[in-house]
Formats: sequence, C-alpha cells, structure tokens
Amino acid sequence: MPDVPAAPAPATDAPWWRRAAIYQVYPRSFADGDGDGVGDLPGLRARLPYLARLGVDAIWMSPWYPSPLADGGYDVADYRDIHPAFGSLGEAEKLIAAAHDLGIRIIIDIVPNHCSDEHPWFQAALAAGPGSPERARFWFRPGRGPGGAEPPTNWRSRFGGPAWTRVTEPDGAPGEWYLHLYSREQPDFNWEHPQVRAEFEDILRFWFDRGVDGFRIDVADGLVKDPSLPDVLPQAPEEPFSDLDGVHEIYRSWRRIADGYPGERVFVGEMWLPDRERFARYLRADELHSAFNFDFLSCPWDPAALREVIDATRAAHAPVGAPATWVLSNHDVTRHVTRYGRERTSFEFADRQHGAPTDRALGTRRARAAALLTMALPGCVYVYQGEELGLWEVEDLPDELRQDPVWERSGRTDRGRDGCRVPLPWSGGRPPFGFGPDGADAQPWLPQPAEWAGHTAEAQAGDPGSMLELYRAALRLRREEPALGDGGMRWLPAPEGVLAFSREPGFACVVNLGAAAAALPGGYRPVLASGPLDGGGLPPDTAVWLRTND
Repeated sequence: MPDVPAAPAPATDAPWWRRAAIYQVYPRSFADGDGDGVGDLPGLRARLPYLARLGVDAIWMSPWYPSPLADGGYDVADYRDIHPAFGSLGEAEKLIAAAHDLGIRIIIDIVPNHCSDEHPWFQAALAAGPGSPERARFWFRPGRGPGGAEPPTNWRSRFGGPAWTRVTEPDGAPGEWYLHLYSREQPDFNWEHPQVRAEFEDILRFWFDRGVDGFRIDVADGLVKDPSLPDVLPQAPEEPFSDLDGVHEIYRSWRRIADGYPGERVFVGEMWLPDRERFARYLRADELHSAFNFDFLSCPWDPAALREVIDATRAAHAPVGAPATWVLSNHDVTRHVTRYGRERTSFEFADRQHGAPTDRALGTRRARAAALLTMALPGCVYVYQGEELGLWEVEDLPDELRQDPVWERSGRTDRGRDGCRVPLPWSGGRPPFGFGPDGADAQPWLPQPAEWAGHTAEAQAGDPGSMLELYRAALRLRREEPALGDGGMRWLPAPEGVLAFSREPGFACVVNLGAAAAALPGGYRPVLASGPLDGGGLPPDTAVWLRTND
C-alpha cells in the first residue's frame, strides 16, 4: 500500500489527546492502600509519582463504580459513586486533583450497553412485571415455543451460552426473558428509550463536573439493537446488535456535552469491528475523539502483517482526520510478553492458547522492540499496567480462585482473563511484593508468581537494561521529540523482514523482525535501542530509534 498522506505535525497547542501516552489502571490490581488485598484509590494516589516519573499524559481507569463484580466491575450497580472496596467519591475527587497537580489527566470507563442486575432500574423492572414502564428500559420479551420456554432469539452471549435469561415473575410463575449480550448479571439497556439516553447524559455531566477528562466507552458499537430482534443467520455479514447506524446520533449528543466543558474532554471508543471504514465513522469530527486499534493489538509478530495493519489503520483514519491509537495489551487479552514468545503470536478470543509452549526470553525481547515500534508511530499510545515491568500472563492460577465469568460460562474450557489481571509487584523479594502497605496481612486477591521478584518496580528502577527504564526513556523521548506523537510517517527502504520509517523532522525507527542482523540506514545515529546493537547492525527482534546526523 502506498504511503498515506497525513496532516502536518501538530503545533505545540494541538489537542493533548492526539499524541498522548495513556496508562491503563485496573483498580483492583494496581496498588492496595488499606491492606485488604484489593487495589484502591488511596493506593493509586500514593503511586501517582511513579506514573509521573514513567512519563504518561493520562490514566484510563477501568470501572471504579459500585458493582457485585460479576464481570470485574463492568456490571455497574451505581454510575455515580465509587465501589467501597476502592474508596469513596471523596477519594475519587482527591485522586483527580492530585493527578492534575502532576499534569496527568483522568479518563474513566463508562459502561452504557448494560448494567448490573443489582442496578435499581433492573430490580424495579423485575418487580414491576410484564408490560411495565420499568421493563421498557431493558429488553424484556416473551419466550418462544410452548409456554414461552425457549429464548426470544438465537442470539449468543459473548461470554458463552444464550444471550437471554428467563425471569420468575412477581407471582412466582416462569415469565419473560431479558437480553444480556454478556453475563446474565449484565442486562442490556434499551437505548430506544428516552430515559436511558437522558440518564447517561446526566452521568457524563456528573463526572465532568468532578473534573474527569474523558471517558472510555465500553462496547461502544453495541448500544443500538434492531428492534425487530431478528435471529442471527449463519454467515450473516452483520449482527443485529452491533454497529447499527443509530448509535452515531448518541455519540453526537455526547460530543456536544463534552465540547461544552473546558480543557478538551475526550471520548475513546471500544469497538471490535472487522470493517475499518465503518470503524472510522465513529471518529468523525462530531463524534468520538479516538478508538482502540484492536487490529494492531491482535496482529502477529510478522513484518508484512504489521505493515499492512499500520497502513490500513492510517488509511482508515485519514479521511476523518482522527489520530490512530497503538496498543499492545489490556485487561481483556493475553499479555504480549507471553503472546510474542509463542509459535503463533497473534491474539484471538476464540483461542487464547492457554498453556501453549512459551519462550519467555524471546517474548520479552520482542515486547521491548514492540514498545519502541508503537511509541514511534503517529498518534497516541496506550500502556497497560505492568507491561512497563515486562510482566507475563499468569497461566497457573488455581481454578478455584478464577473470577472471570468466561471461566464458568464456557464450561471451564476458557480460563479467561484473570491471568492478565494479577496484582502488580512493587518491591521486595517475595509476594505480595509491596502491593499493600508494610505489615498488611491480607494476600492480594489473585496470587502473584514468585518469579516476579526480579520484575518489581523497585528491582528495575535504575537498571539501564530493565524494561521499566526502557519505557521511561522512550516515553521521555516521545514527549521531547518534535517528530513523535501526532503527524505523518514515511516508509524507508529496508531489507526483507525489517520495518523502517521516518518521522519528520529528522527521526527514524527501524525494527528487525527477521532471522539475521540487518544494516541500519545511513545518515542516522542511534538514540535508543530495545537491545544491544551488533556493531553497526540491528539484531533480530530488536528495534532502534535514530536521529539524523546533522
């Protein structure tokens, strides 16, 4: 694919989100401030200097709301408060203020597709019965077949099993069914209902008024469903519950709210969509500001595949003038140190390759190179907590401790996402590695591997060969370099198996994904490398940042 024309490099007053480095915090697993084994807001606030030293521009918080935690907090019971295990609304306000004092913005998760079955609206719907106004805010329908014993449609939950659950009516009789595209504890809202739309607009204002800088929108493509609720046909190109045109008006109304606040408030969409052109529609100037690039995250460690994804991503974003995002891991996917150490280096939800042979040293070497690749590409970059420490997927968690609903709903065949959510190691030579305060008796909510002793933040700080110091150096240079962040790029001639591109003014990135050392382009000098250089050559699975000699 030819180079895609891009907008010129932004001026220094360009919107912050076009070039930001954003760090994802999974609150339960970041830092425990009160010693109960669960991460919380005081623990995070105490670690803000670490994130400032790392060099990030913003924090994205996974859900912090009151929740039964049937799906790690993505089953929200109250959108205007904080889960007691994490702290209080006052603690959230202190966190926002403290982060702002350090120049760090706060983006929080919003979950508009569904809520918890303990949400007051859903409890009212259960109590009110068929045909009630309370049930109209969700998708309640009679069943099919004799006595309504079969689900209303053949839709499947993304966590496995039917997407419908039958309720027992207030009189004790078997009753209607309600839709849940995820776990049965997560009933889907009916976004055709004006009260649902008004409620979420008010929720946005509630948090904007408290200083949050933006929202990451969970299941951003899924809010609008085909009201006729048709069955999903085999090999059908479209799903009646994803990426329907009506969703865009919702985001236009949200954008008007965000634009009414000072300080460049932003929306980031989560959409797993196969059609890149339809993906880009969410990023039009009056809708979302950016969206996660899952094609890049899922891509194998392969030069042709990576170049195709980079080109296609930029081509899709160019017509709408939106910045691309580059992300390697998050709370839903196998950590990339593990993925890159396997024979098959791509990611697929349908096959997490749990327990597949893994060369961790190879995976780490590739992860270091991938970090420099992502941070050199045009747009903004995401860092998932712990990737800056080189953490790998914890695959030997005891089955009885697994909490991801995927584990049970798959009939215990898919071990789910707990392995990338294990609490972080901060210091010390054995678990809990300083996750909680000194002297705390409670163990972390998921056990940490003893092998993390050499991967704590304390052990890596100051070690020039560590993953942490590589991230610190790269993020510092990314902020200082006029060529990095938003802007254009141009592919450079390179040997087979090598990706090389320039960023103006005077910067280049070269990544060797081949089997032999590769020569570096002339006219440049190395600035930062993911591993030792081989004289004047670049070893396999290594990346280097270069500046022009003049």
